[in-house]
Amino acid sequence: MQHSAMPETAPRHGTPGIENPGYPPGDTTSRAPAGPVPRVPREEVRRRLLMAAAQSFAERGYEDSRLEDIAYAAGFTKGAVYSNFAGKAELLGAVLGAGADSEFTLVMDGVRDAESFPEAVGVAAAAVAGRIVGDAQRGLLALEFAARAARDEKTREILTPLRRLQRAAAGCSVAQVAERTGADLVVSPDVAALILHCLCNGLANERMADPEAIDTATVEQALAAVLTALVARPRHPAPTDPETPRNA
Repeated sequence: MQHSAMPETAPRHGTPGIENPGYPPGDTTSRAPAGPVPRVPREEVRRRLLMAAAQSFAERGYEDSRLEDIAYAAGFTKGAVYSNFAGKAELLGAVLGAGADSEFTLVMDGVRDAESFPEAVGVAAAAVAGRIVGDAQRGLLALEFAARAARDEKTREILTPLRRLQRAAAGCSVAQVAERTGADLVVSPDVAALILHCLCNGLANERMADPEAIDTATVEQALAAVLTALVARPRHPAPTDPETPRNA
C-alpha cells in the first residue's frame, strides 16, 4: 500500500522561526522591548506576539490575558494583534500550533535514522514523554481551549482544522516510518494517528491531575506500549508434530 511521503518539516501551524514558544516563568517585558517598534517585518511581529502571548497565557490563563498587555509586552500596540490574528482565540490557536510544530520536528528528527520500528518507538516515546511532563502549561492551555471549543462555535472553527492538521501529520509520519522499517500496521495510519493523538492528550490531562503518579517513565511506558501494539506480531510457523514424518 502506498502512503504519502513524510513531510520534511513540521506542519507549520504557527509562525516560522518561533519553534517552541515555551512557557518559562518570568516577566514578559524582559523578553521583548516595551512600547511601539516601527517598521518591523510582519513575520517578526507575529513571532514576538506569539512569544508574548505564550507567556501571558501560561502565567494568567486565557480568560485573564488581555490583548493590549500581550501587544505591549511584544513591543506593539493592540492594533498589531488584529492585523495578524482575528482575536484572542486565534492567537491561542497559533500558540498551540507552534508548540505542536516544535514537538513534531523533535520527534521526526529523532526517528529519522531509526533502523527498526522498535527503535523508532523508543525514540518517539521518550521525546513525547519529555514534552508532556516538561511542558505542562501547553497541556493546560490545550485543555482549556478544547473546553471552550465544546461550547463555542467560533473557537471550534479554530480548533478543528488545527487538530486535523496535527493528526494528518502524525498519520503521514507513522506510515513513512512503518514503510521504511518494514513494520505492518494493524490499523490504517490515520487511525493510528487518532489513537496516538488521543493518548497524548489523555496522558497530559492525567499528568496535570496526578503529577506524582504520572511521571516521565510512566508516560513513556504507556506510549511505547501503544505504539508497539499498533504493529502486527510476526507470524510463527505452526509447530511440527514429532510423530509425523517431515516428508509425509
